[in-house]
Amino acid sequence: MSPDNPDPERHVDDADRPAPPPPPGAAPAESAPAAPPPAAPPPGFGPGGGPASTAYPGEGAGSTAYPAEGAGSTAYPGEPEPAPDEPRRPLRTVATVLGAVLALAVLGGPLGLLWAVLAPDTPVLKTAEGAIYAEPQPEQPIAADGWFSLLGLAFGVLAALALWFLLRRRRGPVGLLGVVLGTLAAAPVAWQVGRRVGLPTFDRLLDSAPAGQAFTKPADLRAGGIDWLLGVVPVPHGNLLLPAFGAAVTYTLLAGWSRWPGLRPEPDPAAFSWVSAETPAPTAAPEPPAPGAAEPPRG
Repeated sequence: MSPDNPDPERHVDDADRPAPPPPPGAAPAESAPAAPPPAAPPPGFGPGGGPASTAYPGEGAGSTAYPAEGAGSTAYPGEPEPAPDEPRRPLRTVATVLGAVLALAVLGGPLGLLWAVLAPDTPVLKTAEGAIYAEPQPEQPIAADGWFSLLGLAFGVLAALALWFLLRRRRGPVGLLGVVLGTLAAAPVAWQVGRRVGLPTFDRLLDSAPAGQAFTKPADLRAGGIDWLLGVVPVPHGNLLLPAFGAAVTYTLLAGWSRWPGLRPEPDPAAFSWVSAETPAPTAAPEPPAPGAAEPPRG
């Protein structure tokens, strides 16, 4: 007799048959207790005792999908959405270039005053035909050209650095165009302002001084000037091109050494977490039981 074979007279291997009726006067057999309701499966297991399936995002009705990224978004969960670039309006671009050109052209005035102070005057001698050099081979005109060249190169470098840091949102072709045109406009302004310092005094002495009197001539350029194309368009040449050359080279080097592909400062991706703090971490699914392993208790 065993729980699986309550009838002691029936062999275990016999087929199931109804139990014989109890003899008269025997007490009725106690009914078997009702089976307890199935307990809830432990975490990580399904109703049948097997491991619960782990649904990937979007699979299954009860699965926990990861937060969906917005359409067209390239940001990872937890990384701030990059701000869209500002619309490049033609009028704003033209205004930026004209503003840079005007500002640099105005700064050409102080540059010319500095050149007039540093460049030496050339001694001349009044004759009946006009003024001549007091020395056979004076070095002052060469020094004036040299000072203008050095100051022009330094002005171009400083102008490129200033526009690079001030116009961060316009870095690139717009900034390069503005600094080149601005330094091209500043060079003639500096030349005309510098050469006119002391020029009225020189013209007065040239007209009224007697022959044989010595005086000085203000600094002027011999290796640079302006040619007029068709009598309308001014074309600078010589020393007047050095400020624009220095500005173009400096701005190009700054763009080439920039660590940002777009030349604009960008947020460092290492400062942001790849996983958002609000996104719950997915629960690791338990490994399925090995073949032949005992099943977990079912309650």
